[in-house]
Amino acid sequence: MGPISNDGSQKRFFSIAPPAALIFFVLIFVAGAIVTLGHKENLSILQLQPKEMISTEAIRPPTSESRVEPTEEPNICDVKNMNQNRCRPSGSEALPRGIVQDKSNFEMESLGGNPERKKDGRPSKSLLAIPVGIKQKAVVDKLVSKFPAAKFTVMLFHYDGVVDRWGDLKWFDRAIHVAARDQTKWWFAKRFLHPDLVAEYEYIFLWDEDIEVDSFDPLKYLRIVRREGLEISQPALDHRSQIHHRLTARARKGDVHRRFYKTNGRGRCYGNSTGPPCTGWVEMMVPVFSRAAWRCAWHMIQNDLIYAWGLDFKLGYCAQGDRRRNVGVVDSQYVLHRGIPTLGDGGKAPARSTSTSTSATVDRYAVRRRSYDELQVFNRRWREAVEEDGSWTDPYPKPTTNS
Repeated sequence: MGPISNDGSQKRFFSIAPPAALIFFVLIFVAGAIVTLGHKENLSILQLQPKEMISTEAIRPPTSESRVEPTEEPNICDVKNMNQNRCRPSGSEALPRGIVQDKSNFEMESLGGNPERKKDGRPSKSLLAIPVGIKQKAVVDKLVSKFPAAKFTVMLFHYDGVVDRWGDLKWFDRAIHVAARDQTKWWFAKRFLHPDLVAEYEYIFLWDEDIEVDSFDPLKYLRIVRREGLEISQPALDHRSQIHHRLTARARKGDVHRRFYKTNGRGRCYGNSTGPPCTGWVEMMVPVFSRAAWRCAWHMIQNDLIYAWGLDFKLGYCAQGDRRRNVGVVDSQYVLHRGIPTLGDGGKAPARSTSTSTSATVDRYAVRRRSYDELQVFNRRWREAVEEDGSWTDPYPKPTTNS
């Protein structure tokens, strides 16, 4: 049998190969198109869905119909995200996710024993933080002694730098002591009460030192605050106190009041008053914050404005909902604010000479002057921030006046 010619083999090959090859390449093309479309569809869903959810939460205004529970600020990492590094605390990207502990507290630990023994059994506690000077030692002793150790952690900010002379008090060793001369309560709070450090505490009491608590029970106070849903609150002020606004004076009836109306021709609050200091407002000497409200308020405290003047009129924005409902004054648990000036003389001993007295007066005048200046600066920064943030909507716009 002779050899098959090249022409014959080529004819047989091309008579069979073209249809099979064509079908094969068509199948590959169709399969590739399906995979590509599916990938694009899934990718678009993953990219768009978290943005839509975050945007909706960001622009939702507080309403009086529902109250936001006191939880920590929302974490966008609860939404599934392809880029997992975006969900890590800044600086922890090089670490395995499970080892990251981004929160802490002020609880003291023993030098021995099982470090994990108390992890699940630790009772819920709140934090009492007070700026103190040695001249007010007796008043502070009575104040701190009212707060049971099992329910409260105590932190003292020593603005006169004196720490060792407190050592004879029975609660001294369980308190956290921070000393920095001539600094204010808000200076300490901004630097040592970061929300991640106090996230385990249910409430933060940020009080002045010149407070008498003969008619105050902190545990009863917190029961009322929880029942009423108050995110920002204060005990009412005894009428003998240094009272700057009528809203915070003690009402004779009931446990809580949230607003003040003009009576007997006194005051500036009327029935249509919807904002501070007539409603949704507390003074700054004895505020109490939920952990969520404090997280918001801490961010608003300016690092360089140490007296925080003007902040009280904006705290309602941190009320986790309607400030008319979530901010209030507790009447049945009230305190006496003595109003003793402590800033301006560095916590020194009382003046005995005319020259020393004059110096202290000048210092207190400088304190007052800076306080007023800070008020102007804070209000200017707020206005500028509102103008610059086009995505922010004010949930409490100023009411229009009829001319």
